[in-house]
Amino acid sequence: MAPARRATPRRYLMCPPAHFDLAGSTDPWTDQDKPADAALALAQWEALCEVYRSLGHTVEQLPPDPTLPDMVFTANGATVADGRVFGARFAHPRREPEAEVHLEWLAAHGFAHLHVPVHINEGESDLQVTASWLLAGHGFRTNPLAHGEAQEFFGRPVIGLQLVDPRFHHLGLALAVLDDAADEVAYYPPAFSAGSREVLRRLFPDALTVGEEDAVAFGLNAVSDGLHVVLPQTAAGLYGPLRERGFEPVGVDLGELHKGGGSVKCCSLELRGQGGRP
Repeated sequence: MAPARRATPRRYLMCPPAHFDLAGSTDPWTDQDKPADAALALAQWEALCEVYRSLGHTVEQLPPDPTLPDMVFTANGATVADGRVFGARFAHPRREPEAEVHLEWLAAHGFAHLHVPVHINEGESDLQVTASWLLAGHGFRTNPLAHGEAQEFFGRPVIGLQLVDPRFHHLGLALAVLDDAADEVAYYPPAFSAGSREVLRRLFPDALTVGEEDAVAFGLNAVSDGLHVVLPQTAAGLYGPLRERGFEPVGVDLGELHKGGGSVKCCSLELRGQGGRP
């Protein structure tokens, strides 16, 4: 029998893709021959916001900047836990200014404990928060030295996980936290090194493992409130397994943003503590 699930209200920082543009993008999912439709991207993003609000969550808006076309992916810009903010340091110069914009907004909205990182890390794209750990991806963007830096700042144990498939260059593409309070996750095993797969098996013996079809449909770039799992509607193969575990999948269409390498999770920086969840 599936466990009884309970939704917990969340608070997300999001940025409308008013200036979304793939020109010059370094993301492996980007096809320069298929330009983005900015109006469609905005409509899809607004629909995601409405889904969150309908589920009882709060959406805060980071004002878009015409010089920062990737800022719709707010989860790249910081990691927030326990009311503390671990800033980002991007691997590519195109996105580096986003880190300061995120920190300025968070400081202006009551977050007093902020850390400007020394080592490259791309925020919640590579740092996933559960009750027991910070799951930390590395191999393509985030420097492993950032893991120790994050552990010292948050005082939470960090579990390093090596990514080996360039399509899944961020942890948030290869692993989703389904129930943070219960340390419950889903992941795509081939995205990880052999040693990291063994770590995941030991830590999460009952995890939901996902096949390639749903992984490449951005099915793990999902957000969960402990009951509802908001994910791309194209990852239809995950709906049944999620329901069997007591979750309620909520499909959304973010196909235009997929061209930039992100989906639901990338668009949603969770604000934990300081007026958000603990």
